Amino acid sequence: MAESATVHVIDDDEGVRRTLAYVLASAGFAARLFPTAEAFVSEPAPPCQAACVLTDVRLPGMTGLALVKRLNEEGAGYPVIVMSGVGDIDMAVAAMKLGAADFLQKPLRPAATVAAVHDAIEREGRKAREGSHAVKYRRTLARLSPRQRDVLDGILDGKLNKTIAHELGISVRTVEGYRAEIMAKTQAETLSQLIRIAVLAGL
Repeated sequence: MAESATVHVIDDDEGVRRTLAYVLASAGFAARLFPTAEAFVSEPAPPCQAACVLTDVRLPGMTGLALVKRLNEEGAGYPVIVMSGVGDIDMAVAAMKLGAADFLQKPLRPAATVAAVHDAIEREGRKAREGSHAVKYRRTLARLSPRQRDVLDGILDGKLNKTIAHELGISVRTVEGYRAEIMAKTQAETLSQLIRIAVLAGL
């Protein structure tokens, strides 16, 4: 669950760090506090089920913008929420374009902060699960025969069985047989599930 996650708080204002630690702890999160981005990247993160970075945009040394870029390039897998003052909105928008999950404007509101952290971690978890599903589904579809793939392509194009049969030069009953085999191999119970599998597999 997101509430058991660790939130890495990076802000050069000690008062902000302490306040966020209290707010996050009250919501069930564990908080690790850092005054700079350099301090964060230099300290190995402890193993945990889920984590999130909550960083100010304007920091001494490495900025929040540079941190977002670095974590994205390294594939760290942390959703990053940037915090910005009124004069830092352009920097926050730039961070979003680099892959930040969200941005919060100071002064922070406790409820909005907790909600943003929770949502960012949940979205990252879904991405990870879908990524593992994508690998599994690609392997599943790779086991389809060439003719089954032809029928699947027709299904994904929204074609009726008789249209697929006509284009492939086979009978409608044969198409129905291939379709049943595809559903069995992919373990899809409905057409919508089959389409989702194909989409996640990258078709």
